[in-house]
Amino acid sequence: MKVAPDLVHAEDLARARGGRLGSPIELARETDSTNDDAKEGARRGAPHGAVWIAESQRRGRGRAGRRWESSAGENLLFSVLLRLTCPASRLSLVSLAAGLAVRDVVADVLGDDEAVLVKWPNDVLVRRTGDGRLRKIAGVLVESAMVGARVDYVVVGIGLNVHARVLPPELAELATSVALESDARGKSSSFDRGEILASVLARLDHDVEHVVARGLGIVHARLARRDAMHGEAVASEDGSICGVGAGIDADGRLRVRLADGTIVPVASGEVVWRKAVAT
Repeated sequence: MKVAPDLVHAEDLARARGGRLGSPIELARETDSTNDDAKEGARRGAPHGAVWIAESQRRGRGRAGRRWESSAGENLLFSVLLRLTCPASRLSLVSLAAGLAVRDVVADVLGDDEAVLVKWPNDVLVRRTGDGRLRKIAGVLVESAMVGARVDYVVVGIGLNVHARVLPPELAELATSVALESDARGKSSSFDRGEILASVLARLDHDVEHVVARGLGIVHARLARRDAMHGEAVASEDGSICGVGAGIDADGRLRVRLADGTIVPVASGEVVWRKAVAT
């Protein structure tokens, strides 16, 4: 399998945006994991903004070690190397900034801003026209390396379903793609993954350094408007916290309102809906 033409020109498109992310870009037909490639590149001295893309991953993974399923040549599987100076406590905000960048681009492509949401802490969902169900269209995996107490580098891995129209039966009600959502809206089904990649990189470049330096400030209102868990019945996976999503605070924590009205901030771990929706 060859790398498709819509990715070959990705670096030129990214460079034309004038940002710091997207140069150089390494393209591969197949790899174990683009995050692993990026970490190896970081150890060898690759610069801030370098990107690794693969048409297929043998060991692609998502949060909590889950496998990221993607048919070869259909989607965007890439990792960005960020050389950031920030406290380790701010690293969780990178995932939210990346998810918001993907959300904004998908919303632009679909022409449907209200239907595309961020699910704390690292997923992007789309509400299907017709049945109203939320389905996962993208996921973010952030990994980092420390030197003592200092962050050495951050790798942001993103999987975004673009061209896929046939999904495994076990995922058909949980996942979706740009193509499927475009079809559902009666829109064009021609998409350039290089253009989508360049747009995601430009938006991430605009926000991420500010976020890790100063907190969610400039993006907090955007997150609040498109928070998939706001007002929804949620629970921690171990059942220790049950309540209603009450927003994302300035430190990137999910706020959960308990039955007695107390608000508990959740900084890490898995939080799911207490009803049947895509997670």
